[in-house]
Amino acid sequence: MSKISRRKFLKTTGGGAVAAKVGGVAAILAAGKGPALAQATEVHMLRWNDFVPACDELMRKKLMVEAEKALGIKVKYETVNGNDLQPRITSSIQSGAGPDLIMLFNNNPHLYKASLVDLSDVAEEVGKDQGGFYGISKGNCTSGGKFIAMPMAIIGAMTAYRKSLFPNGAPKTWDEYRAAGKELKAKGMPIGQSFGQSFGDPPTFAYPLLWSFGGSEIDASGKVSLNSKETVEAVKWMASAWKESFDEGGLAWDDAGNNRAFLAGTICATLNGGSIYIETTRKPDQYKTADGKPLKDDIFHGPLPAGPKGQYGMHTYTSHVMPTYSKNQKAAKELLKFIHTKANYEQWFETGQGFYTPGTTGWESHKVWTANPVMAPFAVAGKLGATPGHPGEPNAKAAEVLSKYLIGNMFAAAMKGTKAEDAVASTHAELVKIYGA
Repeated sequence: MSKISRRKFLKTTGGGAVAAKVGGVAAILAAGKGPALAQATEVHMLRWNDFVPACDELMRKKLMVEAEKALGIKVKYETVNGNDLQPRITSSIQSGAGPDLIMLFNNNPHLYKASLVDLSDVAEEVGKDQGGFYGISKGNCTSGGKFIAMPMAIIGAMTAYRKSLFPNGAPKTWDEYRAAGKELKAKGMPIGQSFGQSFGDPPTFAYPLLWSFGGSEIDASGKVSLNSKETVEAVKWMASAWKESFDEGGLAWDDAGNNRAFLAGTICATLNGGSIYIETTRKPDQYKTADGKPLKDDIFHGPLPAGPKGQYGMHTYTSHVMPTYSKNQKAAKELLKFIHTKANYEQWFETGQGFYTPGTTGWESHKVWTANPVMAPFAVAGKLGATPGHPGEPNAKAAEVLSKYLIGNMFAAAMKGTKAEDAVASTHAELVKIYGA
């Protein structure tokens, strides 16, 4: 009998041959296990330190363990601060080595598209199975008709209000919001808003504010349009309202700063995902109102107010990308498929209690949204909200503007004392350098 080398055996019977017989997500579900992959294969997945710690726990201690057994691989599951994800992917691509799967926010995948694996085969199968992707999913994750990122979820941005301080519900307009904040600030309970160099709450507040006054960084054709009367009015409004109605320490806050302030009972409202409320439900005995009642019972959510030119929202979008340097592309794709099978994804979604809104339409009527009315406004986050660069495309140039915090910094400059017209003109010039028009 002729001897067969181990290498030849693996080549003829291993991952490639088995995968040819596997029909993706549907087959994994039907068989109860994934395709056999090389025993030594390790997939390194990098995500953020989740604002819902239970979601991290589920991923790390349950789903990744089950994926290892089902797929015959090893998973290295790593988490870092959300603001460190971009530096990590940048250095990894430059060095040609790093995690196989990396979580990114918003339209950031466009910055790296030349160095990313096409994930259309995974995304299209999941989209077909789960109702199709929202426009916001496609805008942030596709380029040239291809999925350069695998949509994961939307972190809906809604304002968390203290119910007892807003007995008439959420203010309808920015001026109403400002007036309420001014009155409450005089009583020691200002509005809180993060405006530091951070990926989530600062831009998801600044961009909709700009749009609601009629301003935009570019027009529909992609031409820089920031320096306008409408933008100047938005910046003037924010600079004035900041002193009257907001906690001015917010200029130094990242995405956790406003959470801490709200939970400490020092602010009346703040733009956030559902993480503040979810934290109060997890620890009802720890978070109390001034009169000793559970803080969770004194919170409701509402969209950002409307401006002179309409009402807008922008939600933090999350996805996973696979850099082309990955030597484990097949196994990494199978891991993505495993995560996105309905049975597995549902566990993660339910654990988030509404903090995450799926990127496909098929989850809109899920019991998560009816179980708790406080989280119900997040159910349709996928239908609402524009993408960076609106009304233009959320392309690599818009992603660069977002990554450099230019829109938020424009407002912040005026809040610190720079003349609004100068702050706008200076930022416009920076945009021209990026867009070239």
